[in-house]
Amino acid sequence: MAERPLRADARRNRERVLEAAARAFAEQGYAVPLDEIAAAAGVGPGTVYRHFPTKEALFEAVSAANVEELAADARARAESADLEVAFAGFLDLLAERALAKRDLPDALEGVGTAALAAAVADMHDALRLLLTKAQEAGAVRSDVSVSDLVALLKGLLHAVRSDPDPEVPKRILAVIRDGLRPK
Repeated sequence: MAERPLRADARRNRERVLEAAARAFAEQGYAVPLDEIAAAAGVGPGTVYRHFPTKEALFEAVSAANVEELAADARARAESADLEVAFAGFLDLLAERALAKRDLPDALEGVGTAALAAAVADMHDALRLLLTKAQEAGAVRSDVSVSDLVALLKGLLHAVRSDPDPEVPKRILAVIRDGLRPK
């Protein structure tokens, strides 16, 4: 049975909830209470639950697109003629996104539903492609696995999220880059 289209007011409320959730998750990460999102959207908690039956479903609606964008970016960079620049650019992009969106570490952990976990798995595949091509080009040391890289990136993302010093991401990213260079 096909779903009925939303009434105009319900569609507006859903969009307001998504916008408020995107801001709240970006500012506070996954831990933000749903009641706070509802208040920021100017709707009641029941409205949020009508559109998104769980917090995980709302987080997925906001975060899956962000993870999918990163995966697409990694794949596009893997086709670059200068893989050293492409790889470094991806690391920069990830650090920038982590500063702007505090929910990115939670999203990359696969917090939420199966669809978000699938987006994260796709992101790992795209990262594996970029890493392999960068290694083949001699831009990244050959003994680093995608699991190693993901662990380093998660550490970077958590440091960015938890430290108010705006220079921390630059310093940590510099250390990661130095450690990834071929010996």
